Amino acid sequence: MAQQATPVRRARLGRALGQQPTAVNGVVLLLPGGCEDSVRRPSPWWAAASVRGLGRRLARAGRTEGLATHVVHYHCRGWNGSDAQLARDASWAADEVVRRYGDVPVCLAGVDMGGRAALHAGGHEAVESVLALAPWLPEEDVAVPPEPVKQLAGRHVMIVHGTNDERTDPELSFRLAARAKKANRDVCRFEVHSDGHGLHQHRSEVLALAEDFVRGTLFGHGFSRPVQDAFAAPPPLGLRMPLAAGFGRSLRH
Repeated sequence: MAQQATPVRRARLGRALGQQPTAVNGVVLLLPGGCEDSVRRPSPWWAAASVRGLGRRLARAGRTEGLATHVVHYHCRGWNGSDAQLARDASWAADEVVRRYGDVPVCLAGVDMGGRAALHAGGHEAVESVLALAPWLPEEDVAVPPEPVKQLAGRHVMIVHGTNDERTDPELSFRLAARAKKANRDVCRFEVHSDGHGLHQHRSEVLALAEDFVRGTLFGHGFSRPVQDAFAAPPPLGLRMPLAAGFGRSLRH
C-alpha cells in the first residue's frame, strides 16, 4: 500500500480586510505575534486577534486610495532560532503581494514577534515602510550577533513601544532603533508612557499614529507634525518621542 505524503504546510494571506478596492495601489501586511520556539500551526483566529483592530483601522482609512490590508498566516508559530521562520513567512508574503498586485508599495506592520519579523524582512524590494508595535527582540548577548539593521536602509521605519511593557523590553527596541538610525535617517520611535505590552491604555492614539505613518509612506500624504519631528530629531530625541494623549483626533477617518 502506497504511503500518503504529508501535506507541506505553507504560509498564506488572509482575505483582504474591509472592502477590497477596485484597484490596489498599496498593501499593508499584518504580522501577528508568535513565540520563540514552536512548530505548531497557529489557528486563523489566534493569528488575526492581535492585529484585527489595526487592520480594520488601516483598511477603512485607505479604502479610497486603493489600500489592501492582509493578515499573514504563518506556517508555524515559532521563530525557531536561526531559521527565523516568521521573517521568512513575511518575505514570502511580500513576494505574494507582487504576484497578486504587481509593483505596489508595501508596509510590513507587526506586533510582538511579528514586529521582529517585519524588521528582519524590511529589506524586501517591495517594502516601502516598516511599523513595529511592541516588538519582541532577543536579549543582547556578546556571543550572539546583534539584530540586523542594514536591510532597513532606504525604508521608513517606525517603532512604537509602551514604557511599562513587561513582556518585551522597550530598551531593546530603543537600542535597535539607535543602531538603525546611524545608517538610515528615516527611523523614528515613539514611547507610549505608562502603557503596557498590548498598548490598550492609549489604543486610539496608537491606531491614529499607525494610520498617519501608513498613509504617509504608501501614498505620499504629509506626516503629522509629531511624526515629522520624530524623523527629523537627532538621537536620542527622535527615538524617545512621547506619544501625546489625544494624538490623531483631528485626523480624518
